[in-house]
Amino acid sequence: MESLVEKALVETVFGRLETNTRIIPCNTHKPPPSPGLDCCDCEIKDQSVCCALDPEGLEALERIGRTQGYPAKSTIFEQGREAGFVYNLTSGALRLSKLLPDGRRQVVGFAMPGDFLGLDFEPTHGYTADALTPAKLCQFSRVGFSDMIDGKPRLLRRLMAMASHELGLAQEQMVVLGRRTAEEKIAAFLVGMRKRYARINGPSVHVPLPMTRLDIGDYLGLTVETVSRMMTRMAREKTIVIVPDGVRLLDLPRLERLAEV
Repeated sequence: MESLVEKALVETVFGRLETNTRIIPCNTHKPPPSPGLDCCDCEIKDQSVCCALDPEGLEALERIGRTQGYPAKSTIFEQGREAGFVYNLTSGALRLSKLLPDGRRQVVGFAMPGDFLGLDFEPTHGYTADALTPAKLCQFSRVGFSDMIDGKPRLLRRLMAMASHELGLAQEQMVVLGRRTAEEKIAAFLVGMRKRYARINGPSVHVPLPMTRLDIGDYLGLTVETVSRMMTRMAREKTIVIVPDGVRLLDLPRLERLAEV
């Protein structure tokens, strides 16, 4: 009974409000996934949901999972399509976006290595995931992964912790969109991206930005012109240096002060 209650809690946490989405057949033109996993040698194992599993649990996970590589600009899954898998991103970066009823696109997030996708327990995907760079994911049958939750309390607690973190990010994003200036939004975004990369590679003043400025604008509720103008001003003020693959943070304390306003 306890595992059923906990499972229901996970489903509630990850559940989406959109329950009337039309089911569209899955895309059948993707290349077949590579067979098998090697969880023990995974470079991001300690940052992902897999860290909650013992060797026996990792072996069980390997039996229900496969790896899949995606080139940049390809789509992993689409909003409104049937959701049969959950995904663990092991390398690369993804853009997560929703198509609004009026046809506009809203970027709702960016996935980095260690992020787990698809745990909303709805019959269709609530957003689209596109590869910003070449990406590699482990994919698991939702039915098989859901069955694994039973009898593995550490895995359940890890999922709940990740859900709590995602809710916190969503709440912060609401504040960013509604209560901050353009400069504060850009600062908060850069500081947040630095923290996410630090989790994977350790602290650094170099922050890769695989997304376009249009993507950043869609995420922050700014026009691409405003994003470009703010970043150019920050560079002119010696707060950042714009480099080909992202930015270097020259004045991190100032950015952190702006991000905390």
